Amino acid sequence: MENKTTLEKLSDKVSQILQQYHSLKGENEVLRNELVTLKAESEMKNQEIEKLVEDNTMKDLEIEEIVNKIESILG
Repeated sequence: MENKTTLEKLSDKVSQILQQYHSLKGENEVLRNELVTLKAESEMKNQEIEKLVEDNTMKDLEIEEIVNKIESILG
């Protein structure tokens, strides 16, 4: 059985901590990139929703104009 000195044990623990740190740092970067991508997608969807709402409003106005014309024709 191998007996490790306190310094060797400490060195092993520091190595484990560094390995975890680098792993978490990489995972954090992946999540950060995913967040940026999702924010961009969300902004694009919000813009599309605004455009569709505007289009819908314009269509409602067109329908209202047509109804008014029909009503004026019918008396």
